[in-house]
Amino acid sequence: MNRRHLLQLSASLGLAATLPGPALAEPRAATDDSAQLRPPADGRIPVAFLISEGAVVIDFAGPWEVFENAMIAGPTPHPFQLYTVAETTAPIRASGGMRIVPDYALGTAPAPKIIVIPAQSDPSPAVIDWVRTASLTTDITMSVCTGAFLLAQTGLLSGKSATTHHGAYAELAMGFPDIRVRRGARFVETGNLATAGGLSSGIDLALRVVERYYGRAAALRTADNLEYQGLGWMNADSNQAYATARVSTDQHPLCAVCGMDVEVATALRSSYRGHTYYFCTDGHKKLFDARPELILSVG
Repeated sequence: MNRRHLLQLSASLGLAATLPGPALAEPRAATDDSAQLRPPADGRIPVAFLISEGAVVIDFAGPWEVFENAMIAGPTPHPFQLYTVAETTAPIRASGGMRIVPDYALGTAPAPKIIVIPAQSDPSPAVIDWVRTASLTTDITMSVCTGAFLLAQTGLLSGKSATTHHGAYAELAMGFPDIRVRRGARFVETGNLATAGGLSSGIDLALRVVERYYGRAAALRTADNLEYQGLGWMNADSNQAYATARVSTDQHPLCAVCGMDVEVATALRSSYRGHTYYFCTDGHKKLFDARPELILSVG
């Protein structure tokens, strides 16, 4: 018996409705009724996972498992129809070397109601245009981690709030000054766009999407099926550990751009206004040297 059949049996016996202790806790943020989404008339919600070389596995696999495990009463018990999309159907290598053969190329993919954009390689103009065009009819176009940079390149986030991995706040703010970068946000929702923080944050945003379609009880059942104890999907501001930038010192130096720990003996460095700043990569040093005052104001 595979996992899906086991979960179907559990649901039919009423076992899936038994929630773990943390899920029964009083939620810290109430569901906003105005944010509810209506499933298509046939009950099927096509979900496109946009991938390319270097796609970060947890960024797309986490949401994939959430949507795959969501079970709804009625004629369409598994409403989310999942598929991968890439510029071509040639195999790609995701993080850690995982080999994936995309289901569809951009020109043949079914029209999605949800797009999931993980961190991945720099997009081509064709990829950016596909996201921009497809998002005209999506219920949700969501990025995870530094997938926010791809979404930002479409122009759809212009004038809106967004978040990304905490190590990329400064780069997103510098690269797209018309986007209001939210520190400490687990995810940010604005219209049919949503951005999640780093890596595991995508799981919480996907659970939030399930909640917006089918209510909190359905999202709780999904989290229970996954044995997922995180509650970040109930509170968009639950990444407060990253709300304030860490402070670099000579004894504990950090990269001035991303906040990563660096070794004093080997780290690249620059001087600015009498202070020494350290960097984890040459790219971050060049970014700082180009506009140090801006990096320091947003970092």
